[in-house]
Amino acid sequence: MTKKNEIKTMRDVFIEAIYYHMFKDRNIFFLCADFGAPKLDNLRKDFKDRFINVGIAEQNLINISTGLALEGFTVYAYAIAGFLTMRAYEQIRINLSLLAQLKRVNVNLVGVGAGLSYDVSGPTHHCLEDLCIMRILPNLMVFSPSDWVLAHKIADYTLKVKAPKYIRFDSKPLPQIYKNTDKIILENGFRELKKGRDLCLISTGYMTHKALKVAELLNDENIGVMDVFLFKPFNDGLFLRALKKYRYAITLEEGFINKGGLDSLVLSIINNHNLNIRLKRMGFGDSYVFNPGSRAYLHKMYHLDEEAIMKNVKELLKGKV
Repeated sequence: MTKKNEIKTMRDVFIEAIYYHMFKDRNIFFLCADFGAPKLDNLRKDFKDRFINVGIAEQNLINISTGLALEGFTVYAYAIAGFLTMRAYEQIRINLSLLAQLKRVNVNLVGVGAGLSYDVSGPTHHCLEDLCIMRILPNLMVFSPSDWVLAHKIADYTLKVKAPKYIRFDSKPLPQIYKNTDKIILENGFRELKKGRDLCLISTGYMTHKALKVAELLNDENIGVMDVFLFKPFNDGLFLRALKKYRYAITLEEGFINKGGLDSLVLSIINNHNLNIRLKRMGFGDSYVFNPGSRAYLHKMYHLDEEAIMKNVKELLKGKV
């Protein structure tokens, strides 16, 4: 039985869900690029015939996964998010994005280490680009859950929907946001966690925890919070109905802004529908994060901490931004 506000990693919950599905479904293969997780040990031990470690070879990970999918298998390809999306980008584009327009291939790319979740590992392991570059590719679903409860729901969804998917997970244990997901329709793309009137904090992944904390600290009924967990495909119409009641919006993401991520998704809807909403983008500018330090330290340094978010909220509401 799940305890309220229990802290877990998204990847452990996701892998455990796939582990139990593998007992019932012999069509599931799990591949990894020399990458571990506590729950992965059980899967590796109990399904030796359907678990493959390809080594530090993300490009080959995609090649093998595609071959298995073409034979009718459901495949999970597990690796560090930055290496999975960027080292193997050409293979993802050709083997999955292009191919999925002609054939049905159920390859699920599971990337761990979204944003700054590998904080002390430095810029080689940070993943600030993935939302921008993966959203570009046709025929590829892009998930960015904020907690492990959503991660579990996505695991079940991957078996039902036979299409290539990229699922980005935070690497750190996080508290749950959602009590349950029975009423959540993943295809809707987002959830309004707190309804407001004047200003909405629109966030994804880890930054949704920050958005909720800021809303709690400000304790203002005018401030709403939206969690975006599916970037592609995205339900523009439903999002539009939720967004248009606000006068201001702030996007929060651990990624580059002005390049195609969450802020671009929101801005395109505002522009396409001529909404009178003033948008403030919060994320990283056109440079990598070389400073050593914890996630909290880096957020403060790059003005993504709660204090900086609250300052922007107050200035927007006062018309100073």
